[in-house]
Amino acid sequence: MTSKVLNRVSQAAVCIALALTTSPVSAQNYPNRNITLVVPYAAGGGLDVFARVIAPRLAERLGKSIVIENKPGGGTVIGARYVAKAEPDGYTLMLGTSTPLAFAVSLHKNLGYDPAKDFAPIALVANAPFVLVVNPRLPVKNVSDLVRLAASTKDQLSYGSAGPGSPQHLSMELLKSMTGMKLVHVPYKGDVMAINDLIAGHIPMQFAEATPALPLIEAGKVRAIGFSSQFRNPQAPDIPTLSENGAPGFDLVSWQMIVAPAGTPPAIVERLHKEIKAVIALPEVKADYAKTGRISVDYLSVDQLKAFLQTEIGRLGKVVQQAGIAKSE
Repeated sequence: MTSKVLNRVSQAAVCIALALTTSPVSAQNYPNRNITLVVPYAAGGGLDVFARVIAPRLAERLGKSIVIENKPGGGTVIGARYVAKAEPDGYTLMLGTSTPLAFAVSLHKNLGYDPAKDFAPIALVANAPFVLVVNPRLPVKNVSDLVRLAASTKDQLSYGSAGPGSPQHLSMELLKSMTGMKLVHVPYKGDVMAINDLIAGHIPMQFAEATPALPLIEAGKVRAIGFSSQFRNPQAPDIPTLSENGAPGFDLVSWQMIVAPAGTPPAIVERLHKEIKAVIALPEVKADYAKTGRISVDYLSVDQLKAFLQTEIGRLGKVVQQAGIAKSE
């Protein structure tokens, strides 16, 4: 064998050795610098606050700081796209929801990323159900009452939402498709503006986040028809689910998941998966769930998360299609 051939064989052996050792070594040393957790929503919102509950506790376990970076815009697409294209080294993560990770596939034809292919799911951390509320002067206590009222108003009954394509909007679209109701959509720039108009009687109903809605329900300023989740909310056990109160099988929540760019080393994904599991089991994190109306979820394995993501993209995509709001650009 010539010296030139021997050199090539030697170089190939070195390359193979490096390939075999680089990933485990980097995973063993992970993390050796600060981690960025992207939130694709504005600072001060519910998900941002939740990220700031999780981040310091996860940082404690990992031994490195976690920096929250808010990247709102484009209906969560800007932040999600940024993370999808980031270096897959475990130092850029996203706390996302069903909006950028499932709904967006049907809401945007040229999304710029594929949630099923461009992210490595790490942990499903919570469900945030919505509650269907009505102005207390409305003669409605269940879904059947609502269907009758919609029919009697000749399809002129309206509802508010946190904006076109928001989970609150799509929750009502799902209810419409299940009951045959025809309603007029009145979009707002967020939950708070809509619920203020609901209290004032400018709109008769809406799906609202639990955090602002529960105190208003207790005060009698709005009436609850039901939660959008499969199971009752432990923070308000007397309020039925919509499935119990006239819309059997209704289930639409804003689930919340931490992801990394696809290609992140499996050992790093598993380490984060394990540490996040420990964080969400902490009493103070559970107390935050109680305060904000979140519901704990079964802690799915990484492989189960991939299957869950695929299923939800298909299921929630049908809601968007039924609503007739799938975008062409």
